[in-house]
Amino acid sequence: MNQLAVTLNTGAKMPIIGLGTFLSEPGKVTHAVKTALKVGYRHIDCAYYYKNEKEVGQGIQEGLKENGLKRENIFVTSKLWNTFHRPELVAKGLEHSLKDLQLNYVDLYLVHWPFSQKPGSEGFGKDIEDIPYIDTWREMEKLYKSGKAKAIGVSNCNVDMLKDLLAKAEIKPVVNQIENNPYLPQPRLVKYCQDNNIQITAYCPLGRATNPNLLDDPIINEIAKKNNMTPAQVVLSWNAQRNIIVIPKSITPSRIEENFKMTKLSKEDFEKINGITIRQRGVNHKPLHALNIFPDMGDF
Repeated sequence: MNQLAVTLNTGAKMPIIGLGTFLSEPGKVTHAVKTALKVGYRHIDCAYYYKNEKEVGQGIQEGLKENGLKRENIFVTSKLWNTFHRPELVAKGLEHSLKDLQLNYVDLYLVHWPFSQKPGSEGFGKDIEDIPYIDTWREMEKLYKSGKAKAIGVSNCNVDMLKDLLAKAEIKPVVNQIENNPYLPQPRLVKYCQDNNIQITAYCPLGRATNPNLLDDPIINEIAKKNNMTPAQVVLSWNAQRNIIVIPKSITPSRIEENFKMTKLSKEDFEKINGITIRQRGVNHKPLHALNIFPDMGDF
């Protein structure tokens, strides 16, 4: 399953598993990227906001050379941060990432969040300003036409936001990157996206350090033990089986290798995981409440 890919509405193939780099320390993420490429990952997910794209870029360049790979052999995603939503700043946001990543283009460029912050604002959700989302998207469309972003998409968009965007956009987003795992499967949002040929990328596919913890779930552990898998492998395999792209993050070589070894689950095991009823969001900061970004758990 680790070699599977989904087909974007541009016709491009996007590997179903990628290395996430959020919260990966700058001093360690270079080695993590190189390890991932050596193991067989061909998809790296990064973002301006992660403040480590220079080190990710170094890992990409060194990893390509060490493994005899060409740029076109890998898929790189980056994201437009909230402080670059003003139309005149969108292209600058991408240029910043391309420079740090040492790349001429990204395979996918996402609008990181569906709200804007004033340029120079520090911190998440501070200094909110009213920039129409479609104005930012029009500039994203220009980046796609320029070839500097081979595909464009969104992140953290709910169904109503997507309906509004699709009604106005010239170019449809190829991906919606959202929090998604057995404790937050969001079937309604997933179905809407897949019905409209928008792929889902799952961030936090292994959950977060919350109580209860997804990787301690008795059903997940029962299936892991039965199939000689780790809980992480079970959870990632489940999402991949839903045709959802997963981007687990780690800087530990053994974990990076472990996460890459996904296996198709039996129908019985797959349905057992579907039957889990615990619901929790790991990403639900205070500013999001006021903006009503996540109005529900997406179960209906």
